[in-house]
Amino acid sequence: MKIEKSNSTIQSLQIGISIVDFIYKQGGPQRFTEIQEATGITKSNLYKYLNTLTQLDFLYREKKTNMYHLGSRLIQYGTAAIGHNDLSMKITPFMQQISVYTKCTVIFSVWTYRGPITAKIWTSNQAINIGAQLGSLLPPSSSAGKIFTAFLDRKLTQNWLEEHSNNDAFISEEEMDTIRRNKIAFAKEPLVPSISSVSIPIFDFGNELAGVLGVVGFNENIPTCPGDLISKYLIDCHKEISNLLGYNEEV
Repeated sequence: MKIEKSNSTIQSLQIGISIVDFIYKQGGPQRFTEIQEATGITKSNLYKYLNTLTQLDFLYREKKTNMYHLGSRLIQYGTAAIGHNDLSMKITPFMQQISVYTKCTVIFSVWTYRGPITAKIWTSNQAINIGAQLGSLLPPSSSAGKIFTAFLDRKLTQNWLEEHSNNDAFISEEEMDTIRRNKIAFAKEPLVPSISSVSIPIFDFGNELAGVLGVVGFNENIPTCPGDLISKYLIDCHKEISNLLGYNEEV
């Protein structure tokens, strides 16, 4: 991977982007030695580049394997850049409708190697601190976090769950079974006092979890059980959006 020198460009920036580009083109996480061999950057300089890219969330280093993944900031940028892609176009009208119906803020979160992050936010007229912003990493105790825990393979969520094991509420298998059965999850004040959330899974044509839609608002505006009118409305939204993406619940 050769970087052409030019008086009109910043070479160090080119090198940093070339590292990100290499990992992207490999289609999966890479080890330090693999990156060093492909880029030809000296070990001492590569450590500096990787540490900087990791601190900026352009890359993520998995502690157990020391492998480098693409970071959550790239997903944040990518989401903004492809704001009119098919998934976003289908999700956005529902986020608006849900926000109007519930009078609360609606967030769409997706899974990354670090855990779930907020990829899109539709803000209600209420000026509240929901405890998350675009690109924020969500904890397992959040309603969205519970959905990801319930429907994703434990191999994917294990590191994220372990990182939050000391400061996060324990989620029982009974609650996980209930979430899988009802397709809805609830969380009381997971990030900010007096602010709670409820979330639903969004499945795609491959019957895989494409993301999670969550409603965030003051405690009194957020339901706590599947039988609530808002809960029933959200479960219907789960079905409609998932079916729109080609999900077949009978498969």
